[in-house]
Amino acid sequence: MKLPPEITYRNVEKTDAIDTLVNEKIAKLEQVCSYISSCHIAIEKIHDRPRSGSPYRVRIDITIPPGHELVAESNPAEGIQYEPLDAVIRDAFDAARQQLVKLTQRQHESGKSVSREVAQETTALVTKLFRDRGYGFLKTLDGQEIYFHSNSVLHDDFQRLEVGTGVHFYLEQGEEGPQASTVKIVDKPGVRAGKSDRALIEPPLDWRE
Repeated sequence: MKLPPEITYRNVEKTDAIDTLVNEKIAKLEQVCSYISSCHIAIEKIHDRPRSGSPYRVRIDITIPPGHELVAESNPAEGIQYEPLDAVIRDAFDAARQQLVKLTQRQHESGKSVSREVAQETTALVTKLFRDRGYGFLKTLDGQEIYFHSNSVLHDDFQRLEVGTGVHFYLEQGEEGPQASTVKIVDKPGVRAGKSDRALIEPPLDWRE
């Protein structure tokens, strides 16, 4: 995702359980589409004691290149009174996922999906890490330096990264230049695969810069 997801809570207490659920659902959206530009989730309580319907509303706004915007909202109406918040969140994300699947299928069928750069997996090494700020830089095997955010690292593995860690990623064009998405750990420089004498990733000559 080009920008970190934005999650806002209005008149709703943020709990670890709800935060975990939302982030799990965001990760599943990224499995459907790896080139989401941005995602904003608004979770709010609009009534304390509604006569009918649910007191909660969840709205999800997603932008997809080259300029698509998807909106999914869940606010259970009459007959579904006091549906728990987690159920409303799941309904909203299910609706968002269905829209995302249809859009990516249309893009694929029309040949107007992401550029070849985005679709092609690339290999690189971590050269700089700023853990307290949640981002770092990769260097591709041809020497190109690429920015990445902690949210782009799969399986919550950002804390496992070290300078010199080998990764695979997809290249995207962000507002400030190329950046990495869907970053996946592969190995460390020089680490061997089984009994093979060949390193999984051969570091570029100047990777330590």
